[in-house]
Amino acid sequence: MAERSQNLQDLFLNSVRKSKNPLTIFLINGVKLTGVVTSFDNFCVLLRRDGHSQLVYKHAIST
Repeated sequence: MAERSQNLQDLFLNSVRKSKNPLTIFLINGVKLTGVVTSFDNFCVLLRRDGHSQLVYKHAIST
Protein backbone atom coordinates (compact mmCIF):
# COMPACT_ATOMS: atom_id res chain seq x y z
CA MET A 1 0.00 0.00 0.00
CA ALA A 2 1.30 3.45 -0.85
CA GLU A 3 2.49 5.63 2.00
CA ARG A 4 0.26 8.65 2.58
CA SER A 5 1.89 11.92 3.52
CA GLN A 6 0.10 14.16 6.00
CA ASN A 7 -0.75 17.66 4.89
CA LEU A 8 -0.41 20.76 7.05
CA GLN A 9 -4.12 20.80 7.89
CA ASP A 10 -4.01 17.22 9.21
CA LEU A 11 -0.88 17.95 11.24
CA PHE A 12 -2.53 21.00 12.82
CA LEU A 13 -5.82 19.25 13.62
CA ASN A 14 -4.04 16.22 15.04
CA SER A 15 -1.90 18.46 17.27
CA VAL A 16 -4.99 20.31 18.56
CA ARG A 17 -6.82 17.01 19.09
CA LYS A 18 -3.95 15.52 21.12
CA SER A 19 -3.51 18.65 23.26
CA LYS A 20 -7.27 18.84 23.98
CA ASN A 21 -7.09 22.64 23.88
CA PRO A 22 -10.30 24.45 22.94
CA LEU A 23 -10.43 25.68 19.36
CA THR A 24 -12.55 28.54 18.02
CA ILE A 25 -13.66 28.39 14.41
CA PHE A 26 -15.88 30.67 12.36
CA LEU A 27 -18.23 29.30 9.75
CA ILE A 28 -18.90 30.94 6.40
CA ASN A 29 -22.33 32.03 7.67
CA GLY A 30 -20.69 33.94 10.57
CA VAL A 31 -21.41 31.44 13.37
CA LYS A 32 -18.64 31.13 15.97
CA LEU A 33 -18.02 27.64 17.36
CA THR A 34 -15.69 26.76 20.22
CA GLY A 35 -14.86 23.26 21.35
CA VAL A 36 -12.29 20.51 21.64
CA VAL A 37 -11.48 18.58 18.49
CA THR A 38 -12.22 14.93 19.20
CA SER A 39 -11.89 13.61 15.67
CA PHE A 40 -11.53 14.65 12.04
CA ASP A 41 -11.27 13.21 8.56
CA ASN A 42 -10.89 14.54 5.02
CA PHE A 43 -14.32 16.18 5.06
CA CYS A 44 -15.33 17.08 8.62
CA VAL A 45 -14.25 17.96 12.16
CA LEU A 46 -15.97 16.72 15.31
CA LEU A 47 -16.06 19.32 18.11
CA ARG A 48 -17.07 18.57 21.69
CA ARG A 49 -18.33 21.20 24.15
CA ASP A 50 -20.37 20.91 27.35
CA GLY A 51 -20.89 17.19 26.79
CA HIS A 52 -22.29 17.63 23.27
CA SER A 53 -20.62 16.77 19.98
CA GLN A 54 -21.04 18.81 16.83
CA LEU A 55 -20.05 17.67 13.36
CA VAL A 56 -18.74 20.50 11.18
CA TYR A 57 -18.01 20.05 7.50
CA LYS A 58 -14.67 21.55 6.54
CA HIS A 59 -16.12 23.33 3.51
CA ALA A 60 -18.29 25.35 5.93
CA ILE A 61 -15.29 26.64 7.91
CA SER A 62 -14.16 30.18 7.15
CA THR A 63 -11.32 30.65 9.66
